[in-house]
Amino acid sequence: MLNKAKTLKGYKLKSLDGEIGKVKEFYFDDRHWVIRYLITETGNWLMDRQVLISPYALTAVVKEEKHITINLTKKQIEDSPRLDKDKPVSQQFEETYYVYYGWPVYWRNPHIEGAFPSMWRTYPDVTRDCEEKKISTPGEKHWDPNLRSTREVTGYNIQATDGEIGSVGDFIIDDETWTIRYLIIDTQNWWPGKKVLVSPKWIKSISWSESKVFVNLSRDAIKQSPEYTEESMLTRDYESRLHGHYNRQGYWVDEDANG
Repeated sequence: MLNKAKTLKGYKLKSLDGEIGKVKEFYFDDRHWVIRYLITETGNWLMDRQVLISPYALTAVVKEEKHITINLTKKQIEDSPRLDKDKPVSQQFEETYYVYYGWPVYWRNPHIEGAFPSMWRTYPDVTRDCEEKKISTPGEKHWDPNLRSTREVTGYNIQATDGEIGSVGDFIIDDETWTIRYLIIDTQNWWPGKKVLVSPKWIKSISWSESKVFVNLSRDAIKQSPEYTEESMLTRDYESRLHGHYNRQGYWVDEDANG
């Protein structure tokens, strides 16, 4: 199901033996635009550290009750590698984190693109074997992941091929794969009140120093795209019209072919 990041923010996180807190924000990697961690607001519990929950541990998003279930105990989370508040997430920390939980690190996962974490659940023996033996598999990709927070990127300006067009207002997350499917673009300075969606696949580059996202789309094409409203239902029909407007293939085509 597709959900806005701001909608999921505040959802309760329920472990195997009780509630651990609420969703505060998300870390995603800036190559695949996949959520790597939920950042937890734990209240008075573990309040002096960042508590990160990988989607590997998530079992269900219950929208009606506004909670996310986690396949971990409170003791497992409490004993997990410590990361002080407001400290960057280093790769050394991540290595320790994944070893502690016994999960394959995502930057060595051969099924990384568009399938995290569900593909790992489908192919656990392959990924675990690669991780334990430190071997490569056909098609395996290596990169140095850079994590960005949804809070950090919210407000970034959007640069079309012929000028600025708006700013990032929110993110649409697929809670099956925890992929960011769309950025919600607020064009209020150009067309008051109108919001549109842009897929990360249509992004040309990002200037982190300028807080700017460059897209391979013209201002006019964005202006004429199907409008997104708070009441919009993100149905497959709506997504098909959006992708058809830009003459782009939908992400679900490849996934259906691989499924």
